[in-house]
Amino acid sequence: MNVYEIGALSEKLSTNAYPGRGIVLGITPDGKKSVAAYFIMGRSVNSRNRVFVQESDGIRTEAFDPSLMKDPHLIIYHPVREAGCGLIVTNGDQTDTIWEYLAKGESWEAALRTRMFEDDGPNWTPRISGLLSGDGSYKMSILKAADAEGTACARFFYEYPAIAGLGHFIHTYVCDGNPVIPTFQGEPERVAIDGDIDQFTNMLWENLNVDNKISLFVRYTDLETGAYEQRIINKHQ
Repeated sequence: MNVYEIGALSEKLSTNAYPGRGIVLGITPDGKKSVAAYFIMGRSVNSRNRVFVQESDGIRTEAFDPSLMKDPHLIIYHPVREAGCGLIVTNGDQTDTIWEYLAKGESWEAALRTRMFEDDGPNWTPRISGLLSGDGSYKMSILKAADAEGTACARFFYEYPAIAGLGHFIHTYVCDGNPVIPTFQGEPERVAIDGDIDQFTNMLWENLNVDNKISLFVRYTDLETGAYEQRIINKHQ
């Protein structure tokens, strides 16, 4: 077993009908840009009725058709927010918790210790989070149920240096399931990062399951200047 093997995101996505929500953080092969990507998927009408909308400091989710929105709980949130020279990426409103803690000089670990998995039993969807620093290093975390009854929360934190061409991928579910969707297991997966934002964006979007994919966000940031370019794709637009 090669523990340093770098996997292909295209393969991981195309062979998994329902990874749920996913975060990718990493560095381009030339070592000059950091990369952040976030996608959402959904199986219900309520979950699928969403788009990403650009904000001044990131993006937020919004109902595509407000008349179809039944419950905004766990659906509408601010998944990407800038924090100084860094970028917060999460699958829920813990984005704001992390931002608030960092703004007052406290750690993201402290912020996430105040949160737990989502209250959507029996799935108990994990809360996944990423924090990309201005130097290209990054942190990832997953908060998930410690038992099938959701009586306690297990918290995992990972920290990675900036390595050219390497990224890490974490997602909420192992695969699709019924009635219970199995949650992500183990350390974030090592994946290859493309140097071209459009190629990387298209690869992600084209390999997400056509029925379940909803929206995708990708940002490439120049590590020297802080300048960035980003892409947003919404299935409903």
